[in-house]
Parts: sequence; C-alpha cells; structure tokens
Amino acid sequence: MKYNIAVIPGDGIGPEIIREAKKVLDTVGKKYGHQFCYTEVLMGGVSIDATGVPLTEEALETAKKSDSVLLGAVGGHVGQSNWYSLPPNQRPEAGLLQLRKGLELFANLRPALLFEELKAACPLRDEIIREGFDFVVVRELTGGLYFGERKTYEENGLRKAYDTLAYDEEEIRRIAKWGFEIARKRKKKVCSVDKANVIDTSRLWRQVVKEVSADYPDVELSDMLVDNCAMQLVKNPGQFDVILTENMFGDILSDEASMVTGSIGMLSSASLGNSKLGLYEPSHGSAPDIAGQNKANPIATILSAAMMLRYSFDLEEEAAAVETAVQKVLKKEYRTVDILSEGKKLVGTDKMGDLIAEEIR
Repeated sequence: MKYNIAVIPGDGIGPEIIREAKKVLDTVGKKYGHQFCYTEVLMGGVSIDATGVPLTEEALETAKKSDSVLLGAVGGHVGQSNWYSLPPNQRPEAGLLQLRKGLELFANLRPALLFEELKAACPLRDEIIREGFDFVVVRELTGGLYFGERKTYEENGLRKAYDTLAYDEEEIRRIAKWGFEIARKRKKKVCSVDKANVIDTSRLWRQVVKEVSADYPDVELSDMLVDNCAMQLVKNPGQFDVILTENMFGDILSDEASMVTGSIGMLSSASLGNSKLGLYEPSHGSAPDIAGQNKANPIATILSAAMMLRYSFDLEEEAAAVETAVQKVLKKEYRTVDILSEGKKLVGTDKMGDLIAEEIR
C-alpha cells in the first residue's frame, strides 16, 4: 500500500523528532510492504519567517490532499522571539488552530500509559502507581474558549479583555460519540469532565453527554468536575479509562496526564474528525532551549506515528509493532535525558530512533 503523508517539522526540536518518526515509519514500510511518501509543509515560526504567515493556504491545501499529517512542534520562547510581537492570530500557534479547523478535526486523543519500565520516572508515590494506569483523554478541539469571540480594549482609562466560551449541542454530541466509541474498545468507562456547578456550557455538556450515553448501554458513564479531576489524576490515575472533556479543560488535563506518565516526551496524540484524515503530533512543545542538541525524546512522535498507522491507515499490526518496539527498547534500559534514572543508559534523539527501528526489523 502507498500512503501520502504531509510532514510538518515545524520549529525547535520539531525537525529532529520528525526525522526519527520517519525513520521508524520507513522501517515499518520495508517490513510490511508499504510505501510512505512524504511532502514537507511549512507551519509555525518557520512559515512566518518564510511567508509572513503561520500557515499559508497552499500549505493547508497540501495537508487536505494527503492521507494523513504528521507534525513535530511549533512555537518558540515567548518574549525571546519576534514571532510573539505579532497579533495573536499571526503567531506560530495560530497556524495549528487554522490547520485543525481547516481539516475539520474536532476530536483530540491523548493516551496516558505508564510503562512498567518508566515507573521510576513517575513523580507519584509507589503505592499510587503500583497497579499502573492506562487511560486516554478525549478532548473537543475546535470549539469553546479558544475559538470564541475575544477582545482587548480600554474603557474610561481602564484596560479590559474578554473571551467567550460557547458550545452547541451538535459539537458536544459528535465528540461524545468519539469518547463512547473509544471506550467500547477499552474498559468501557467514560468519565465526562465539566464545571457544571458554575458554567452554563458545562450544564449543556452534561445533558448532551447523558443523552448520547443512552446509545451505549454497555459503557459506564460518570461525571466529574474539572477541579476534582485534576486532583484525582494525581491521587488515583488508575481509576480512569476515557476522560471526555471540552477544549480548555482537555488542554490542561492532558498536560497533567503527561507528567504522571513520567515525561511529556512520552505522550502521543491524534486529532481526528469524520474522515480517515488525521493530524498526529507529540503533546509536548518545541523546546527551543534544547533544539539541535540531540537531547529531545522522539518517543512521543514515534508513538503518534503508530496512532496514525492505526486510526488513519487501519494498520493495527504495524501500529502494535511500533508500540512493542518502544517497550522493548525501554526494557533494555535505554533512556533519553528527560526519562533518565540512575543506572540506565543515556542515548540521544537519533540513537533512540535507531534502537526502535532496529527492534521493528
């Protein structure tokens, strides 16, 4: 099979981690008889430097015509880059929002799995993580506060600003269906997270999710307030299977989830919609402070590529092969600096990619 992948290296460590993901994909292709064809696309700060905008219409069209999109990272140091002297809608991260919207990707999946081999890197106490944990955050991606009307202005000499948070029932219903469908393939538990004790959009969220749950009688539904969920993620992460939530809550909770796994460098993600075309990226940022130093952990990007094999290409065996290879390398005690613990073998970005590819061969 031949698959066309739009590749967005982006900024900072993006090109380095993308290189390793492509290395692993090419190894999968050779072993299983697939051909992965890559078209490089500019987005983020590098696109601003080259074109004046974070994402051009031509770049978006290239992504739309591909079978899938693989992204490294975008952005730089706020306050240390001219990119952040631009208006918010012209900054590097605006390109990512444009891309998600343009590709009609409304569901973000972020798995949080504690590898047995990385328990030492987990900041939680041993008695909390003794049984391990394996859950996924399903986050609504194209609505809510990040896409609402916003304004900064001055009134009577006083600076003011507002942002609006809005959802309609169809936006909630379609992401809820994703959550329940994923739960059906896992442990059949959905925890819907909101702030229904305060916010009207959360009350609507809770009502619609409950309505959707009627079509999934085999899946257990529970509701949890977002502040309680933030606490429960560090108190008892093993209780969760699928966490279903809106855009901003999901943004915050998924980053918290990444840290209880031991490192944000381990957390993959997929952004999906109603078609097979998806956007796959690590959950971490561009880490410009270590760019070009061969220190970045490529595992989150490699695991994102595995999600692409599974969700966009329906290549379950190949996806599992990548995930198994990652676990074998960790079992052999190889570590990048972010997950390094005493007695383990320190390797750089490129060596970690080589090791994972070798396990697949």
